Amino acid sequence: MPEQTNGELNIKKVRRHLRTIVHHRNLVFRHCRQCGLFWQGLVHDLSKFSPAEFFTGARYYQGDRSPNDAERRDRGASYAWMHHKGRNRHHYEYWTDYKIGEPEPRYTPVPMPNKYIIEMFCDRVAACETYYRDKFDKSQPLAYFERCRTDGLMHPETAEKIHNLLRLYAEIGEEAFDRIRKGE
Repeated sequence: MPEQTNGELNIKKVRRHLRTIVHHRNLVFRHCRQCGLFWQGLVHDLSKFSPAEFFTGARYYQGDRSPNDAERRDRGASYAWMHHKGRNRHHYEYWTDYKIGEPEPRYTPVPMPNKYIIEMFCDRVAACETYYRDKFDKSQPLAYFERCRTDGLMHPETAEKIHNLLRLYAEIGEEAFDRIRKGE
């Protein structure tokens, strides 16, 4: 049963949030290791233990989805998310730059390096495993990606690569990690 989120911080929510992020990180570490990205798996999401992210995450802990959604509803924006995406290269939102010219200067997405696309893939699979728990199936990470609108926010090359990885995982499951490691 999801936690009632009222923006209050208590020890029960702190423990549950800590357990959730440690569980998620362990899954990402396992998946990254399977893909040959040991170091990235080891350092994945360390910013979640910073005060800016950890205490906000505990305060808005829900158990079945990201606490960032509850913070957005309560505060109008998720400051923990803004802190997180600016420090973790496996989030496509990190990969924007200021483009000059044509005809006005604007922010635009740039292609992500493959190692971060693979980490993003591992992160998305692990997030679904964490939040769906016993109801998890290998099609959920792809379905989540397809539901989220990233048009214009994610570079098309990055979007195509992550979509292909998630589709491969939906088709063959855990074997996808081995194929990624082998460069297939």
